[in-house]
Amino acid sequence: MSDASPGSDRRPGVLPDGGHIVSFPDGDAVVTGGAGFLGSHLVERLLDDGADVTVVDDLRGGNREWVPDAAALQEFDLAAPGAVDDLVAVLPTGADVYHLAADKYVDNDEPIEQYARNTRMTQHVVAAAEAADAERFVFTSSSTVYGEAPRPTPEDYAPLEPISAYGAGKLADEGLLSARAHAGAFDAWTFRFANVVGPRLRGAVVPDFIEKLQADPSTLEILGDGRQEKSYLTVGDCLDGMAHAVARANDPVNTFNLGTRTTTSVDRIAAIVAEELGVDPAYSYTGGERGWKGDVPKMCLSVEKLSALGWEPTRSSDDAIRRATRQLIEEL
Repeated sequence: MSDASPGSDRRPGVLPDGGHIVSFPDGDAVVTGGAGFLGSHLVERLLDDGADVTVVDDLRGGNREWVPDAAALQEFDLAAPGAVDDLVAVLPTGADVYHLAADKYVDNDEPIEQYARNTRMTQHVVAAAEAADAERFVFTSSSTVYGEAPRPTPEDYAPLEPISAYGAGKLADEGLLSARAHAGAFDAWTFRFANVVGPRLRGAVVPDFIEKLQADPSTLEILGDGRQEKSYLTVGDCLDGMAHAVARANDPVNTFNLGTRTTTSVDRIAAIVAEELGVDPAYSYTGGERGWKGDVPKMCLSVEKLSALGWEPTRSSDDAIRRATRQLIEEL
């Protein structure tokens, strides 16, 4: 395990309403998926903000080296039959629960199993949180719950019609959390993310392009037609937004989009990555408007609900891509 990374992308500053960036609650916190990309950055932020953190991760998609030494790592599978008991054993009474663990690949080859596994993990974490009298349950959902929706998409858009098993599972998880929160089990915060980018990101368009061009600077294969266009958010802005919502929204169920008001096309991402690497490749395309089955080719979330509480993203989508590209070139 490592010390907290300087790549955590935190940008201390002043919010648009004049207040300073908000801290996460201190006290006991359990982070599922805390050895993964966003989870490990969240663990660092929680530690910085004074929390005592336990990470639960089976390390299938995470990295032990990304977990700070100050956090306790518990390695087990949250989808396994005995997971509730295992989790209760490491959950301090009244701890805050941050549930990030999931099989995150939208183009999974076994979508029904992915849906079952992801929803089973959430059922287990909810049961353990209730047994431990958790006060706050923070859940990382996804823009994929909206499916192909008008843009910018607000939180109250309906009907929600996800086009992937991943998105369907996230929507089912949101429903369970809503039901249990309204029953008084805990207060819940659900965050529907745009595409979050930064250090440690793997299996996404920016690291994919970097690795392809490092292997062969002369050509770059692009999935789809290159005109897919989505919103990208730095990990630092993402965590600031989460902390802000947890501090300033206190309903039984609090649902927020997190993204930017700007978008970046896949062709533009390719150009930024090539520019940062100093190469000039020829592009080839696999064709079609989608990069893979279940891909939503156009996505931009409304962030006005969280903006009304005083939060704003500090970087545009293009700026987020460029910053992440520079950070990932140093890593890969």
